[in-house]
Amino acid sequence: MAINTFARKEIKFLLDMEQYDALAEEIHKYMEPDKYCVGGKEYGIYNIYYDTPDDFLIRESLSKPYYKEKLRLRSYFSPASEDSLVFLEIKKKIGGIVTKRRVSMTLAESAEYLATRKKPAAKKYITGQVFAELDALLDHYPIQPKQYISYQREAFFGKENKDFRLTFDRKITERRYDLGLDYASYGNQIIRPDQRLMEVKVGDSMPDWLVRKLSELGIYKTSFSKYGKAYTNFVKEQASAGQQVYIAGISVVKNNILMNRSV
Repeated sequence: MAINTFARKEIKFLLDMEQYDALAEEIHKYMEPDKYCVGGKEYGIYNIYYDTPDDFLIRESLSKPYYKEKLRLRSYFSPASEDSLVFLEIKKKIGGIVTKRRVSMTLAESAEYLATRKKPAAKKYITGQVFAELDALLDHYPIQPKQYISYQREAFFGKENKDFRLTFDRKITERRYDLGLDYASYGNQIIRPDQRLMEVKVGDSMPDWLVRKLSELGIYKTSFSKYGKAYTNFVKEQASAGQQVYIAGISVVKNNILMNRSV
């Protein structure tokens, strides 16, 4: 069992292919491909997001509070088998700083833990701390699998600052059915094929060379959550069908919006 902890700012940008190609030329001067980008290739990331029956966690996140949290199960292989390594993660954002704590286990162990709280054998004290956080979240929310999201990623890290990371995601795929990592990747695309979602992950500030290049190319930061975008699309689809759904505390029905907080 392994554990990872991250604390950083995550700044997002949505690029067209002309911007992506121009920026890629500059990136290679200052950054190296991630070790998982073997031969310069992308790698896949496959996630199941957990939420309450009424989608409280994502609705709360979309209201942009000072503090928000998400729970997801992640794999780097698809479809995963029962003995595949997966990562159960708590991702929190507090005043603009993103923290992520996760523990690794097999897919079968994750299913057993989420169903019964039976934990795999922990070899490190800090692993127990993360499980304590997971237990607290599960005690507070009646969570269940609600959203599948996968994507293909290019990742880079700074030649001089290894903590500075930059990623490009494409083929961002979502579905709200077949909610298991043992299924293959399929569903709806939430950005166009000619777009790339770029995330800059830094502990303090972006390097000057990147700030200059973004300004030169007219690339501006945006607010973009993969889960949030998928849920917003779901809300629009349900509203167009005349179904009542909730987003950021607002009850939405076709041709009408009712202020109605769902707890």
